[in-house]
Amino acid sequence: MQASSHPHELTLQLIRPIMLAVVALLITGCATLFNSGMKTVAMSSNPAGSEVWIDGALRGTTPVSLDLNNHQSHTVVFRRAGHQEVTCQLTSSVGVGWVVLDVLGGLVPVIVDAATGKWKSLTQDVCNVVLPALRGTDWNADKTVTKDPR
Repeated sequence: MQASSHPHELTLQLIRPIMLAVVALLITGCATLFNSGMKTVAMSSNPAGSEVWIDGALRGTTPVSLDLNNHQSHTVVFRRAGHQEVTCQLTSSVGVGWVVLDVLGGLVPVIVDAATGKWKSLTQDVCNVVLPALRGTDWNADKTVTKDPR
């Protein structure tokens, strides 16, 4: 900042950044500013060591915590040999609080957050499932398969 001989110029130099920040807040929605784009979701299964497929892509084995897009729903499929596949649906829904804050801020924040989908958030932060054993198999503690004698 340059020294100025006029007090009004110095005041304008100090106020200008504050005004720019206020304008930026007014033209951006609250959810765009504060609703994180990623959310960490913990995945676990019984038995542990199950594959975790999210939206058709293998993302790891249980137990695992994964960062997911917070603004869209996800289909999580757990798979393990000798067990039935289990699906866990992670849903993203509109947060009423974001809408209210945007409405209070005016029309532009409403348009910005609605158009970008930033109002949405994942409603769950865990996905815990039990994978039932397939008929005719018995999973022992040592993870070996034995046939049902019946």
